[in-house]
Amino acid sequence: MTLLTQKFNTKYDTAPFSQIKMDDYKPAFIANIAAAKAEIDAIINNAATPTFENTIEALDFSGNALDRLSSIFFNMNSAETSDEMQKIAQEVSPLLTEFSNDITLNEDLFKRIKTVYEQKYSLNLSAEQATLLDKKFKSFSRNGALLSEDKKSKLREIDTELAKLKLTFGENVLAETNNYQLHITNESDLAGLPEGTIEAAKTLGSQSIGMTNKEGWIFTLDYPSYIPFVTYADNRELRKEMAIAAGKKAFQDNEFDNKAITLKIAKLRFERANLLGYETHSHFVLEERMAQNPDKVKSFLNDLLAKARPAAQKEFAELTAFAKELDGIDQLEKWDGAYYSEKLKQKLFNLDDEKLKPYFQLENVLNGAFTIAGKLFGLTFTEVFDIDKYHEEVMIYEVKDEFGELVSIFYADFFPRKGKRNGAWMTSFKSQSIKDGVNERPHISNVCNFTKPTETKPSLLTFNEVTTLFHEFGHGLHGMLANTNYPSLSGTSVYWDFVELPSQVMENWCYEPEALALFAKHYETGEIIPQEYVEKIKESASFQEGMATLRQISFGLLDMAFHSNNPTAINDIKAFEKATFEGTTLYPDVAENCMSVSFSHIFQGGYSSGYYSYKWAEVLDADAFAYFQEKGIFNKEVATKFKDNILSKGGTELPMELYKRFRGQEPSPDALLKRAGLL
Repeated sequence: MTLLTQKFNTKYDTAPFSQIKMDDYKPAFIANIAAAKAEIDAIINNAATPTFENTIEALDFSGNALDRLSSIFFNMNSAETSDEMQKIAQEVSPLLTEFSNDITLNEDLFKRIKTVYEQKYSLNLSAEQATLLDKKFKSFSRNGALLSEDKKSKLREIDTELAKLKLTFGENVLAETNNYQLHITNESDLAGLPEGTIEAAKTLGSQSIGMTNKEGWIFTLDYPSYIPFVTYADNRELRKEMAIAAGKKAFQDNEFDNKAITLKIAKLRFERANLLGYETHSHFVLEERMAQNPDKVKSFLNDLLAKARPAAQKEFAELTAFAKELDGIDQLEKWDGAYYSEKLKQKLFNLDDEKLKPYFQLENVLNGAFTIAGKLFGLTFTEVFDIDKYHEEVMIYEVKDEFGELVSIFYADFFPRKGKRNGAWMTSFKSQSIKDGVNERPHISNVCNFTKPTETKPSLLTFNEVTTLFHEFGHGLHGMLANTNYPSLSGTSVYWDFVELPSQVMENWCYEPEALALFAKHYETGEIIPQEYVEKIKESASFQEGMATLRQISFGLLDMAFHSNNPTAINDIKAFEKATFEGTTLYPDVAENCMSVSFSHIFQGGYSSGYYSYKWAEVLDADAFAYFQEKGIFNKEVATKFKDNILSKGGTELPMELYKRFRGQEPSPDALLKRAGLL
């Protein structure tokens, strides 16, 4: 037995990161797959009649060591990767896909599950048990258990290839992000940029490796560098260079080109869905979503589009007139959008990120999120230093309830670095479940890419980064407060268009004076954020909401275009994307750019046929927060109902049932339209 094949001898069974060597991973995967297979064999070979306990429950708890190993390895591959790690990922992914298929295509195992499933109405199961039984049966029937042998073997081929292609897609996007640097040596090219951004670029320049001339300032495609540059740099040509570089990631004829990979993924998903008896990939995916089918998603997106487009066009006309008046710009281009929007926002609200950032020191914002979770759900967060971390910048917290009982371990990893992919996400190193009376508590992680502290300043967040922190923390709470029996129904294991409710609802507290007073304090003077700023934050919350909504809808429609139709006729990915975006575009097209080939959410992550869920969940979150506002944003009764019916329940029941139990009614889209200023 090796370190990664047994229960860890650590505090709270936390991952022993510092002891893991790269050479440990592959042998551990091979050993843990073999152990999981033995557990499956024991279920199949059980001479007793199949029951819920000896088949369904036993199956859900099987492969625990393999699940832990996978979560550690693939989380590291996102947050702390290397060439060596990516090579291992390419080697173990096919093994995991093969193992997964060995289970779902195993006839003897499926027979046992089917036997239990056919008696479900006479078994007197709890709601959670009935959900688990349904989920297990469908995970087999929807993944090839009913196919003939030749079709099963075709399915295996497709799944193995898809697993590899998705990995390569993500590696290419990361490589292209890392390979670009804008090196500025002329100080006048920095005009308009905030002091903190300039200082961070100078630091990056002094740390830059492999450049002949390190003098000057380095800007990259990492968000904390890229976003301020295109938002504030007065030099329009340099904004254009940065924007085009960002937009052509993995769209260049080089070794990191994703064009063929993107089409291959879309076509294989379609072929897989057909093999399983579904019209398209979207029909397959949406059967297990609140939205149910592609028509409902398209109608949801198009209804929103009809309401948002007039507002977006009006906002774009205002922005165009403003840029013309200010700088004589006749045609707004994509690299002008953030720049002139920021200037217009300052003019209208006399408010910009540079005014706000001193009030949003990272540590204070994080403590604010902790305080709010304390007021709502009775949680306390204590930083600890006796638990292993995978990078020195990671902070680790013990999360306890009002009785002093451990709720979760929480890892926070906030700064960009070379081996870490862009964006922000929540994940887990260990899931929650209850077995033999023992409630295994989860280990949850939030990973973001915020501006690093410099020699003279702490990490100061833009308001957008503040809402990002609260968003991921909302996902984190969904994981931390999980309290279900079965690991596959725990925490964020819910319908994909329900998973964004806890994250998006948390963002609402960032706009409330009562909440901001808890953490928005000037990093030098300790002064609480002025009330006029708070009012302006609220006023400006729906600024250009029409344009923002249009953008989100366009991504949702692109996702559906790839996945709710037959993609085999697509041969020019750029032309296809352009045609799909036609009803949602405001800016002229940029010939060198293509979004699809770096659209990691749908081609690497789990959002294929699910990108609409951000807007779908906004309807839920606006309606849910309206309930808090009605009763008081720290109302304990409403918070307890939210915790007991949403956060702790995971995927144990249908989402709409859980939502109605919390809210007393189905959600109304009016709350969202009102909040967005579209009503």
